[in-house]
Amino acid sequence: MLLFAAACSTSVRQKPIFTDLPMGRGAPPGPAWPGQRPDGSVLLPNQWSLNPVGRQVELGDFPVNIAVHPQGRYAAVLHAGYSDHEIRLVDIAEGRVVGRYPIKEAFYGLAFSKDGKLLVCSGAGEELIHVFTFKDGQLSNHNRVKLWEPKKKAVPAGLAINKNGTQVFSADVWGNSVAGVSLFGAPNTFEILMNTNVGRVESAPIKPSADFDTAAAQKREQAALFERDAAGAFPYACALDEGRHRLYVSLWAEASVAVIDLNTRKIVAHFPTEEHPCEMVLTRSGKYLFVANASRNTVTLLDTMSGKPVELISAALYPQSPPGSTPNSLALSPDEQTLFVANADNNTVAVFDVKTPGKSRSRGFIPVGWYPTSVRVTPDGTKLLVANGKGLTSMANPLGPQPGIKHPKNITEQYIGSLFKGTLSIIDLPAHHDLDARLADWTSQAYRCSPLRPDFGVLAPPETNNPVPVTVGAESPIKYCLYIIKENRTYDQVLGDMPQGNGDPRLCLFPEKVTPNLHELAREFVLLDNFYVDGEVSADGHEWSMGAYATDFVEKMWPLDYGHNKTGKFPYPSEGTFNIATPAGGYIWDRARAANLTYRSYGEFIANGKGTNQPGRARVKALEGHFDEWFRGFDLDYPDVKRAERFIAELKRFESSDMPRLQILRLPNDHTHGATIGVRTPTALVADNDLALGMVVEALSHSRFWPQTAIFVVEDDAQNGPDHVDAHRTTAFVISPYTRRGAVDSTLYSTSSMLRTMELILGLKPMSQYDAAARPMFNSFQPNVDLRPYDHKPATTDLNARNPILAWGGRLKLNFSREDAVDDLLLNEVVWRSVRGPNSPMPAPVRAAFFHPNEKSDDD
Repeated sequence: MLLFAAACSTSVRQKPIFTDLPMGRGAPPGPAWPGQRPDGSVLLPNQWSLNPVGRQVELGDFPVNIAVHPQGRYAAVLHAGYSDHEIRLVDIAEGRVVGRYPIKEAFYGLAFSKDGKLLVCSGAGEELIHVFTFKDGQLSNHNRVKLWEPKKKAVPAGLAINKNGTQVFSADVWGNSVAGVSLFGAPNTFEILMNTNVGRVESAPIKPSADFDTAAAQKREQAALFERDAAGAFPYACALDEGRHRLYVSLWAEASVAVIDLNTRKIVAHFPTEEHPCEMVLTRSGKYLFVANASRNTVTLLDTMSGKPVELISAALYPQSPPGSTPNSLALSPDEQTLFVANADNNTVAVFDVKTPGKSRSRGFIPVGWYPTSVRVTPDGTKLLVANGKGLTSMANPLGPQPGIKHPKNITEQYIGSLFKGTLSIIDLPAHHDLDARLADWTSQAYRCSPLRPDFGVLAPPETNNPVPVTVGAESPIKYCLYIIKENRTYDQVLGDMPQGNGDPRLCLFPEKVTPNLHELAREFVLLDNFYVDGEVSADGHEWSMGAYATDFVEKMWPLDYGHNKTGKFPYPSEGTFNIATPAGGYIWDRARAANLTYRSYGEFIANGKGTNQPGRARVKALEGHFDEWFRGFDLDYPDVKRAERFIAELKRFESSDMPRLQILRLPNDHTHGATIGVRTPTALVADNDLALGMVVEALSHSRFWPQTAIFVVEDDAQNGPDHVDAHRTTAFVISPYTRRGAVDSTLYSTSSMLRTMELILGLKPMSQYDAAARPMFNSFQPNVDLRPYDHKPATTDLNARNPILAWGGRLKLNFSREDAVDDLLLNEVVWRSVRGPNSPMPAPVRAAFFHPNEKSDDD
């Protein structure tokens, strides 16, 4: 890690500071901005890098599954992102897309029949299976096979088709069941319920298997170490063994695989795994079942005769890594000697020699694209296919969201939910005996792309006596941390007018006149102009903000909730709504609890009472007894100033005793209410949010706790605004007597950096690989204390200004019951027109130089 300093033209401010991330020789000095590096790698805003091998075929929004045709020439790729869902057919040899087929809704399920004549696909909320005829690289005869009539709350996920192509089995992820459906002739649909909401289905012996250990299975059932989700088991994937008349179904919300006897159509056992079992691979003999455990870093190898785990295979980059690799897809080589594991959050494929079950060994890693969701091997074993869900780079979004601007018809608004196009990596695999040599180079490349250290520690700060410790448990002069979460703004949208930072004033929607406190806090303390959120929207943003991680459940469900929820079948998946969303490493309050530290939440992961005179309730157990039941969480009709007043009242109460070491405060009104008639204007709501923050900082800086306090402020996501650097860039603040006053810190930080900094101050272990790997915000702090308090700036705009009847978009019926419930592009347009006027000219686009896929082989 290198520290560089640049000359500053003003005597008032200190020198700008930043830390570079050289990825090879010739890395230029200067801030490490997201984008392409001199060695050809791409630096992501989350501090990880990409340098994928193989040919790259550009796909669409969030490819989630690959089905390889039995003859091996073609692959079907299912897309289930925020934008339109579709199947794309790829000619593997030519490395190009040869067909695109729209699907109204889909989720994960995709499979060819054994003879390759049929392709079946999940119909998600439509509760049906799409069936296509396949011939010569094209799909035709699109049929829709309904699962239920009338419809119920079912969402087909993983699919398995029998050998003669007449019957499909579907795991219904929201319906908590498995369906079997005939593809031809009279409808013959049956359903197997996965569980009830009060306990497990009791196991019984699998009759065809005399050596099945019934007693052990029943003992496991009674032990039931993992709590059932109130919504059910969330069946995810299916693996069919026709020889033994069994169907294996991974239960995403549990740590088990359900075993179904197809003769009796009953669940006869649950095989144990680790958390979030998802994709499975069954050996041809049916004896062994590999199960990817997405919330851990592991793959469970099960003996299907006994139901016992043979071994647990760790797919992480380092042994004993915290959770965060997210293994979510598996593939076996045709000779069944090599296992490939797609690690979504490590951007790698882990490779294992599995020819001797129980004695598997790691062979190395293959660097691939961003968030690999599916891995497959061609039938001849010569090529590895990887679907990279988020593609090969992050990017700027100067053309969107631009609320209020009508783009030309040939221009697509750059909304972050659909901004990143996925890719298909086609990787040539050497023969088995030559693969190790190639893997040695690929593995080195994969490690260079990871900021995670083998000891999971952090590099020391550039100066001694930094108030942020280097190791967990070391002393810090800072005792208290206040963590403030705001909603959905980019850096350029708020601080783009500050000449000291890397901003674009043309994209600034809420300048200093609207946000005087945000601007003064950035000037008086430290201006962070290279800070990025780790999530894309509020659903994963709040998870990242509290847990330095978003589970595969959240990552794969929020695009359906945000972009495909006209039926209302895809609930908001975050903030304690479902147990399945909880990361394996927990949230920051879980770490505080484990360390016996006092903690308290004000509005975060809290459900509001029905009225302001009704108390709220905690959405997660660890916050029960550790939250203010009278603090109002997300509610745009409730002023942030009142939230600030409530917190200040609590602060005065703490003056006579002590303050919790960790406090989390939610100030959500910068989300805005759009142009809804009669409610406060976007400018008024943002100004209200600005004033509330100023009041909180003033109160703390005048309290007896100030000499030992650090305040951290960040947006949960950056989806509601444009930015000329990156769509993830946001406003963030570090406010403390130990803050490096008057500085511009251009070190690349992310949400996980802020969490890691608080963890080091408070003595908390990291929750995931992301906060373990993140660069702490050392450069925003200084050893010397400066106790000058902050006095808030009064609002300079009308906080009660209301949208008039004729406001542009005022008659649109928008849902503001929770964050992001309204269509974001539409809300952005409303906000822009409200602030800039209905006919405001569009800013000229600013293009950033980002990495473009190389269509050549890595050998070229």
